[in-house]
Amino acid sequence: MNAAGLARRSRSLLVAAAALCVCVPPDLGAAMVARLAEFTRIETLSGPAAVQISAGDLAGVVLVAVAAVLVAARRVEPPPVWTLPAFGTVAAAAGIATLCSQDIASSMPGFVRIVQVFVLVPLAVLTLVRDRADGLVVAGAVVAVALIESCHGIWQALTGNGAAIAGETVRAVGTFGAGDVMALSVVAGFGVVITLAFLLAGTALPAPRLVRPLAGAALGVLGTALVLALSRGSWIAIGAAAALVLVAYSRRLALRTAVVAAALAVVAVGGLGLGPGSDGGGASLAARAQSITSVMDDPDQSVVDRYSLWTAARGMWGDHPVTGVGVKNFAAHRDAYAPIELSSAGEIQDRAKGYRRQALLSPHSQYLLVVAEQGVVGLVGQVVLFGTLLYGLWRRRDPRDPLWLAGAGFLAGLLINFLYADVSGASSMLVAITLGLVAAGAATARPAEPEPGGGTAS
Repeated sequence: MNAAGLARRSRSLLVAAAALCVCVPPDLGAAMVARLAEFTRIETLSGPAAVQISAGDLAGVVLVAVAAVLVAARRVEPPPVWTLPAFGTVAAAAGIATLCSQDIASSMPGFVRIVQVFVLVPLAVLTLVRDRADGLVVAGAVVAVALIESCHGIWQALTGNGAAIAGETVRAVGTFGAGDVMALSVVAGFGVVITLAFLLAGTALPAPRLVRPLAGAALGVLGTALVLALSRGSWIAIGAAAALVLVAYSRRLALRTAVVAAALAVVAVGGLGLGPGSDGGGASLAARAQSITSVMDDPDQSVVDRYSLWTAARGMWGDHPVTGVGVKNFAAHRDAYAPIELSSAGEIQDRAKGYRRQALLSPHSQYLLVVAEQGVVGLVGQVVLFGTLLYGLWRRRDPRDPLWLAGAGFLAGLLINFLYADVSGASSMLVAITLGLVAAGAATARPAEPEPGGGTAS
């Protein structure tokens, strides 16, 4: 790409740079924030009301500022009109829940985080990504982030430098650390969906002969990291999203892939020693996979804790159905609603920081977190946002467009993953950027035209 091409893509390259900031380790990001706060003489919050600020958050602030300046200077078009109710409802709902909170001061940082992740950053990305080439740049950056984190996570699993599980430090967590064990699986999952879309619809990309082999290799790395992250919820969510992408592209191919995947699973369990008698990391992987089928009959402590947190969230919603207990107030009300089986805190360990206990601050379900803290008002905001994005993708569907495939798969995976996880930590910035990319696709993509001879391939 020459200088003129770089200038034309400067806005999407800025979004790509913001995405890459997600890879900055939390400790380094916190040090950067502390130095910036010291330089600007701005006091940061501490205690229960605090929100951990990462390098990605700072990059998000830059994105929003640049987009606002460009819109004010009329250098770019403002976001489409339909984005006002779609994203504005989320901000309004969070604002109402904050004003009705029993502790408004503690809710304010949570309100800012919601507006950042679900409103401002996606709108900034929507403003800066205005054509197909911009979308490919940003999608490529998301895959690059996923590959960087995946390579680091695979190294952790192979060398025993990851987070502890079943007494072994073999759980891949990337640069996010043991304090955010879900982040790598979320990021790698995004990469899997986008890369799969590029692999399937690679003929619509520049240099398809080069893209498809690279996508295939990348998919192998990302899939390995996703497995080694040992996140059961992410396996289910990304598996469903990948299946959706395959079915949308070709039903015959989806069926053949399902048969091959089933055969490989049998070989892995029976022939490669990943069954109950395996040792080391294979034992952790096998036990984690088998636990998916026993979460109701014989759940482990992490599942018991999750059920207890879900019970607490439902109790809060039952007592505060309209506006919830207030944004970021789940932890303050948790013990009043949780059953006695709930652990006082989760246990985490890695070689860098050793053993420590970590407070359980959320129900580990985005849907339950929203209804517990924002009630029906917050739920309406989420339904309006994601319903609008889904409608936009459906209205402009084109299964032969890799960006459309990637957007549909990402949104499906995210909505399924919300059953088991919530938006938190450094990976939340990547969620915000990818949401903006989906919104841009829903706003600019063109409906598929029928192929000569009738219909799309199945």
